[in-house]
Amino acid sequence: MRGVGVNEFGDPDVLKVVELSEVHAGTGEVRLRVHAAAVNPTDTVLRDGSRAQALRDIEPPYIPGMDAAGVIDEIGEGTETNLQVGDRVMAMVIPYGSHGAYRESLVLSADAVARAPAGTSHAEASALPMNVLTARLSLDQLALKPGQTLAVTGAAGAYGGYVIQLAKAEGLHVIADASSADEQLVRDLGADVVVSRGDHIAQRIREVAPDGVDGLADGAVQNELAVGAVKDGGAFAAVRGWRGTGERDITFHATWVREYDQRADLLERLREQVEAGQVTLRVAATFPPEEAAEAHRRLEAGGTRGRCVIVFD
Repeated sequence: MRGVGVNEFGDPDVLKVVELSEVHAGTGEVRLRVHAAAVNPTDTVLRDGSRAQALRDIEPPYIPGMDAAGVIDEIGEGTETNLQVGDRVMAMVIPYGSHGAYRESLVLSADAVARAPAGTSHAEASALPMNVLTARLSLDQLALKPGQTLAVTGAAGAYGGYVIQLAKAEGLHVIADASSADEQLVRDLGADVVVSRGDHIAQRIREVAPDGVDGLADGAVQNELAVGAVKDGGAFAAVRGWRGTGERDITFHATWVREYDQRADLLERLREQVEAGQVTLRVAATFPPEEAAEAHRRLEAGGTRGRCVIVFD
């Protein structure tokens, strides 16, 4: 069985096609024949060695990937699930050692796997789970009510785009940032007001919301540069765990998507939102396993709108 992984850490060229042992589903598990695995920034962190300490007792190859889509081809004996062999599915994966999404066959807990949205390709379905669950978690943490105002940084990215669309579906007023090149994209995603991105983001948001916003989802990881946009007593969701400085009674939330691992119930609801047209899927390009390094290079170059996806035949 093929996978894409690393035996040593480094730049994108360390990614190689590797042979992996066959795996089988046990009780409570299903096996996916993976057809597509989306490429995310978290994958580059595993590849370049930033997570090497966490893998010190694990033998390589290390397989990245948090998003998988494919077809169920095995269900473990005694597993209780409404899924069936042959179902087209998607799942979020928490990589560990050789257990990552960049592999042709993957065993997961049945409660981590949901049906793929009807009418989507495997590549499109793979662009959904991890990023949309992260967006869902941020919004759940912020706990805003219909009519309140949310600011989103990094709005043109995968996380930011999903935050906008989910927020609009819940009746929030959304202020989002964008470059001039991305302004129309961000408006099309549903933002009510678009401001210029950059280091002066708090000032830009305050120009259109003088009293400050009720909550802010910081997809651009601007942290202290963005917090000034939040009103006293508001809320801030940080996708890299920033805890703030406790100023102005703002509640800070660290959005770690692992909290929503094995939440097929949430993925099912999000699937329904895709099918209802409330959430759209964006694929920038697809790559065969042999060109995974190019997918990482493209992501790290910046400016990619939509996900690069590794496609297994």
